[in-house]
Amino acid sequence: MQCEVLFVMSDPVAIFTFADALADLARDIAREHFRSTTAFELKADASPVTVADRAIELAMRVAIQERFPGHGILGEEMGRLVGDDQLWVLDPIDGTKAFITGMPLFGTLIAYLEEEVPRLGVIEMPALGERWSASLGVTAFAGNPCRTSGCLSIDEARVYTSSPDVFAAADWQRYERLSKRAAMRRFGGDCYMYGLLASGHCDLVVEAALMPYDYMALVPVVEGAGGLMTDWDGRPLGLGSDGRVVASASAALHDRALKALAENS
Repeated sequence: MQCEVLFVMSDPVAIFTFADALADLARDIAREHFRSTTAFELKADASPVTVADRAIELAMRVAIQERFPGHGILGEEMGRLVGDDQLWVLDPIDGTKAFITGMPLFGTLIAYLEEEVPRLGVIEMPALGERWSASLGVTAFAGNPCRTSGCLSIDEARVYTSSPDVFAAADWQRYERLSKRAAMRRFGGDCYMYGLLASGHCDLVVEAALMPYDYMALVPVVEGAGGLMTDWDGRPLGLGSDGRVVASASAALHDRALKALAENS
């Protein structure tokens, strides 16, 4: 079942308004660089980074430190700034490979956590002009509430994952067996897949090898639309999760997906 909100986050209106402003900031910078910035470097983990990744994260960090100087920040490009129990988790460009190659399905992810629990999430799609925002258990797309499809069974599900390249061999075998039972499976989309799930256009997303900045913003978006998102063992996602995630349109579908993954292990 979907987890209940245990407490109301501090000053939700101010936090939500500020997160929306951060997304606007990221959108402007991303559009400035998209399809004009092609140079990139490889980081230690062999993932690419561009000047746009760094510019967006820096701008968001400066804004957070000015508005909420006591809050912590965890970003993909610049690491963690220690703060109190209030933490912003940022991915300036989720889908850098898409960004580099001119594909518009990259996004900016913004999460706000209290006591390590995600209370707010934003999926901003700069090139598409689309945005999902979730706060206080409600997800909105383009300012209007959205809901998952409510799909209940694997054989009726439309399943997404990013790429076979992110799976270890054993995990890929588990995903392969699960996804081949589905009505349809598709590849690619990075964070956009989760927005599509929240709006009812797909039903199940299964991924591996993600980092907290890849998934923390997605949890409120999926769950605020009526879905469920955990690790492959059904545990809530946190900063210490192993990076294997399942997002489902309903609790029933989620339970069946977890059982299928376990059977295939």
